[in-house]
Amino acid sequence: MKKNMGSADRIIRFIVAAIIAVLYFTEIIGGTLGIVLLVLAGVFVLTSFVSFCPLYAPFGISTCAVKEAEQK
Repeated sequence: MKKNMGSADRIIRFIVAAIIAVLYFTEIIGGTLGIVLLVLAGVFVLTSFVSFCPLYAPFGISTCAVKEAEQK
C-alpha cells in the first residue's frame, strides 16, 4: 500500500475520532448512531496509523506532500 495521507489529514482524523469517542463514552451520543460513529472513529484511527485511506485510492486522491525528486 502506497501512503496517500499527509500529516494534516492524519491529525484531523485522529482528533475527530477522539471527539467521537469522548461523546460516546460520556453518553452524549448513544444508540445506533453512537455505535455507527464509534465504528467510524475506529476506522479513522486505523487509517491514520497506516497513512492509507482506501477511499482515496480509486479517485487518485493523495494528501501527501510531493517530494521534489518525484516531480522531475
